[in-house]
Amino acid sequence: MDVELRQLRCLVAIVDEGSFTDAAIALGVSQAAVSRTLASLERALGVRLLRRTSREVTPTATGLRVVAQARRVLGEVADLVQEATSGHTRLRIGYAWSALGRHTPAFQRRWAQAHPGTNLHLIRVNSATAGLAEGTCDLAVVRRPLDDRRFDSAIVGMERRLCALATDDPLARRRSIRLDDIGGRTLLVDRRTGTTTTDLWPPDARPVTEETHDVDDWLNVISTGRGIGMTAESTAHQYPRPGIVYRPVRDAEPIAVRLAWWRGDAHPATEAAIELLITLYRNG
Repeated sequence: MDVELRQLRCLVAIVDEGSFTDAAIALGVSQAAVSRTLASLERALGVRLLRRTSREVTPTATGLRVVAQARRVLGEVADLVQEATSGHTRLRIGYAWSALGRHTPAFQRRWAQAHPGTNLHLIRVNSATAGLAEGTCDLAVVRRPLDDRRFDSAIVGMERRLCALATDDPLARRRSIRLDDIGGRTLLVDRRTGTTTTDLWPPDARPVTEETHDVDDWLNVISTGRGIGMTAESTAHQYPRPGIVYRPVRDAEPIAVRLAWWRGDAHPATEAAIELLITLYRNG
């Protein structure tokens, strides 16, 4: 079954314009060409899409569904063309849980001032590459090394590890905690994107783990006291939550913040983004 974009455009034009004659004018073709194109689409799909009388043209029930889907397809194609021909006027930066923590607003403001011709968009994608492999973003903020030769990355800063606890947890009364304090607890982890594994503890002192897949679910469980979490400092800045406190884990190694991109196909603004982030983390 071969369906062409010109057929979808023709169908949408007929519905929008209300007649074959007006659709032909809008498309810049003959009325006969509009009739042939619609007929070829209906043959390809094996269904009738429009009811045509001497007074009006209306979609069938199936036609309504096809027109709605056709609009989405044509919109996505328009976005694809815009992306391919825009000359990199947009920079999309993906992140899994938290963007750049307390540096996020400063990064956005300073980028807009220094690069007014390149619009910055931050996108949350809870995948191992924060949307890079999926094509959702041009650059990705990741907090663990990407073991994939398709990507390059640069460390732009370091963040402390914090423990997230319910406010009524006994450990919440402390100003900081140690890894030993967590050993007997239930630790919530995200194996796809998280920075915490049981390798932080000796084999005989590791906490029990429970898997989670989203920062909101993670926070909701912690707030009930059923488990605790360990995370990068940026999470505390991006997700303050009633019922939850964050405490530094003083004997845990800090977390490297990396900016990643496709090897051999870096966005032209990559170097500028790296330099600005390094400056913000260094000065912060």
